[in-house]
Amino acid sequence: MRTGTSLIAASALLSAVFAAPAPAPNRVKARQESAVQFLDNTNNPTATPYGPEGASGSLRGGLELAGFNPTNLISSYDPAVVPSSAFSVGPLQTASADTGFYLDLSRIENPQPIRGAGGKSPTDPGPRNRMLEKQNPDLYAPPGTDSGDVANAKWPLGLSHNRHGLNGAGFARQQNVDLLPVAKNMAGVDMHLEPYAYRELHWHQANEWSYILNGSVRLNAVNEAGETTTDDLSAGDVWFFPAGIPHSIQAGPTGVEFLLVFDEGSFSEDNTFLLSELFARNPKSVLAKDLRVDISALDHIPQDQLYIFNGSAYPANVSDPLNNITGPAGVIPNKNSYTYHFSEQAPYEVPGGSVKIIDTQTFPAAFDFAVGLFTIKPGAMRELHWHTTSDEWDFIISGQGRLTLFQAPQASRTFDFQAGDVGYVPVVTAHYLENTGTEDLVYLEVLQAPIYNDISVAQWLGLTPKQVVKEHLGFSDDTLNRLPKIKPFILPGDTDLGQTNFTSENE
Repeated sequence: MRTGTSLIAASALLSAVFAAPAPAPNRVKARQESAVQFLDNTNNPTATPYGPEGASGSLRGGLELAGFNPTNLISSYDPAVVPSSAFSVGPLQTASADTGFYLDLSRIENPQPIRGAGGKSPTDPGPRNRMLEKQNPDLYAPPGTDSGDVANAKWPLGLSHNRHGLNGAGFARQQNVDLLPVAKNMAGVDMHLEPYAYRELHWHQANEWSYILNGSVRLNAVNEAGETTTDDLSAGDVWFFPAGIPHSIQAGPTGVEFLLVFDEGSFSEDNTFLLSELFARNPKSVLAKDLRVDISALDHIPQDQLYIFNGSAYPANVSDPLNNITGPAGVIPNKNSYTYHFSEQAPYEVPGGSVKIIDTQTFPAAFDFAVGLFTIKPGAMRELHWHTTSDEWDFIISGQGRLTLFQAPQASRTFDFQAGDVGYVPVVTAHYLENTGTEDLVYLEVLQAPIYNDISVAQWLGLTPKQVVKEHLGFSDDTLNRLPKIKPFILPGDTDLGQTNFTSENE
């Protein structure tokens, strides 16, 4: 009886199998099919290779370790909670999370992601990169006002690959959309040249704006009309070369380091049009015909790109004919100059710091760049604002600070910045930049706009009818009377970052 029943059951099972629909074609990916072959041991080499002399143990465990087994050992010797005796809580960490004080974790040996809640926030046993956590406390222990998802707005150039020139002549490192995906409209390069070294003659597909960080440089360029320019610039000066304009950059007697900003987020320094490559990638017969020379004149052209290479000292006098070649078209007029001696511009001083603006009103050649150079005193902050027509690309020259991005309708995130960091703020995204250190915070705000523009939140409220503001925010009459009708740009503060009353600053 049992045998008959088993045969019937087996027959029904086989019928069900044969009646099942065939698997859909291409349902299994190629790599998964390869894995199936391995499971079937088809053309599979030994799974246990021979080890080196002195090896012990086994590469794999046994099948008995899969799934539940009452003999499994559960260890309690590696807790996922850090005991209170193993860490200390930094100043202001126990304050209300919504107060959002800056947390200085730099001197705390084992900082924890504690923010408010009476110091009862979660602890972090690791693994951890404590140096990064100390540099980015507002990511590690975010203010309670941070909300939702905001794209990363920070890239340290110290994490960028550093490409060196020939024979120690210099280096360059870059940030573009590959490294900071939110930065869709601008990219940056930090370049250093040793004394008299060259960034070889070249041109770009993108417009190039530059700020000299230290040292000095000599520039040469030729425009479409055959007009030429030669100029010496030093720390704090700027230049601009439109796309397609060929130019050379040669360091001065003490070398130079400069920041380059391009108006394309996908820009790559490695895709520059180089003179050496131009000659290497065209037939020599064509080059000889183009230059009206014998082909033997090309016997010593570079076999590879020069990129950054050492050069000879140039004559000190910019007007020396050896360094200032002028053709029938003459020189580029100053009103169209590609250089601007920004270092000689006096700053606009305000309580809490200073600002220098450069845009097409004073530097017409840089037709799509407007830049603010801000100096923020310790404890002060660049006021809460946004830009109306452009993303903002930031570079921290010195000091440290923090920035919160507010994106509609209800997302915000706070980032911490140190010297050498790049920041990026999408257009009309509200933000501030607060100095959280003990020295001046100096940074560049770069816009893709002919005229520098921003909307001041405080001024907006100060120029809105008081009843409207009061019914929106519940402000007292005293608070309404304190709202400014002019744009502050920078707001003074106290080095005590636990301060909460700023009325005396406005008396």
